[in-house]
Amino acid sequence: MGIDHRRTRLFTLIMALAVIAAACSSSSTDEADDVDADATEAATAADADAADDGDTDTDTDTDEGEAENAGEGDETALSGFDAVTDTVESFVDSAGLEGAGLIVVHEDDGVIYEEYFGAFTEDRISMIASTSKMISAGVLLHLQDDGLLDVDAPVEEVVDWVGENPEITTAQLLSNSSGLVGLGPDLFYSPYLCQWAPADNLQRCGESVFTTSADDDDQIPPDSEFRYGGAQWQVAGAVAETVSGQSWADLIDEVYNEPCGLDSLGYISLGAIEFPESGYPIAFGGDPANATPSDNPNIEGGAYITVGDYGELLLMHLRGGTCGDTQVLSQEALDTMYADRVAAVYDGDATAADIGYGMGWWIDRDSGQITDPGAWGAIAWLDLDDRYGAYLIVEDEGATGQALKSQIDGFVHQGAVGA
Repeated sequence: MGIDHRRTRLFTLIMALAVIAAACSSSSTDEADDVDADATEAATAADADAADDGDTDTDTDTDEGEAENAGEGDETALSGFDAVTDTVESFVDSAGLEGAGLIVVHEDDGVIYEEYFGAFTEDRISMIASTSKMISAGVLLHLQDDGLLDVDAPVEEVVDWVGENPEITTAQLLSNSSGLVGLGPDLFYSPYLCQWAPADNLQRCGESVFTTSADDDDQIPPDSEFRYGGAQWQVAGAVAETVSGQSWADLIDEVYNEPCGLDSLGYISLGAIEFPESGYPIAFGGDPANATPSDNPNIEGGAYITVGDYGELLLMHLRGGTCGDTQVLSQEALDTMYADRVAAVYDGDATAADIGYGMGWWIDRDSGQITDPGAWGAIAWLDLDDRYGAYLIVEDEGATGQALKSQIDGFVHQGAVGA
C-alpha cells in the first residue's frame, strides 16, 4: 500500500486519535465537548429531554444548567439507572446515532446494568480505538507478573535490539513518556510509518521504530514530556512478543480470552480496513473478517470487542485482577497501571498537566476517576473508591461518546452506589 493511499485511508482516524488526546488532557468537560459541535448539540438536546422528563423543548439557553443539575440527581426527575436509560435513549435519538451500548459492573454484584439502544445488541462487536490502551498495557504487566519482563528496566536489557535508545523503559512506552515521537506533530512521521502497515509484522516494526536513527533530531529524553500515543505502543507490543515468544494474538488469548471467558476480543492493523471521511469505520461491519489479516496489529488502538466482554475486563480490574479462579493481573500490576506517571514526566510537578496518566488510564486528579476513551465513541471508566466501572460505545466521533458520558456519569454513580 503506497504512502499516499495510506494517508487517504488513515488521516481521519489519526486526527480523531489526536483530538481524543487533546480532549482528555483537559479537566474541563466543556472543553472536551467543544471538540465536536454536533456532539455538543446532541448532548444539549438529550439534556433537555432528561431534565424535562419528556418535554420536547430544547431551548439551549436553559439546558446547560439543567444538564448539570440532572447529572447531580435532581429529585424531581428520574434518577439512577432509570435516568441513565432515559438519557441515553434521548441522546441516541437526538444525535441521530445508530445506537449505543452501556454496561455497569460492581465488584460485589457483578453486572448491575447492561442495556442496548437503537440497532445495538449484545453480540455487536465494535472497534474501540484508544480504549484499547488499558487492555494492551495489561498484557505487558501480566508478563511482568510472570517474571518475563521488568517494565522499569531499559528495553535493551530484555531484547536483542541494538539501537539509539538505551535508556527507554517499557513503563515509559506505556505511559506516553518515552521521548519518542507521538501522534503529533506529524501524523505520518516517516520513520514510524510501519505502525500503520498491515503487511509488516509487529516485532519488525517495533524494532525498526526503536533502533532507527532517522528520528534523532525529534526525540527528547524519556520522562521529560508527555507525548500521546503513536509508535511507542508498537514498540511495547514488540517487546511483549519478544520476551514471551508468542504472537500478540496468542497473548490476548492467554491473558484475557481464556481465563475471562471472552469470545470477541481481538486486534487488527489500522491500515487493514477502509475508513470513511469522518466517524466510525463502518467497513468493519462488526466482523473482524472484513479487515485484512495482519501480523502487525495496532497496539494502541486496534482492539475490537463486545460490550459484555469489556465489562468482564472491568470486573477483573475491580476484583483484584482475577477472572474466576485465575489471577490475570496482580494487585501490584493494577496499582502500577493506575499510578500517575505524568507527574514524573513533569519532574514531579503534578500541577503541570491538567490531568494525570498512568499506563493506559487517564487519571482525574480531582475525582480520582480513571478513564480510557477512544476516538470512535468508546469510553471506559472505573471508580476505584466505590468499586464500580462502566463501558460505553456509540460508534461515532470520540467527542460524542464523551458528551454522553458526561450526561450519565452522575446517574451511573447513583445506580451503582445507591446515593
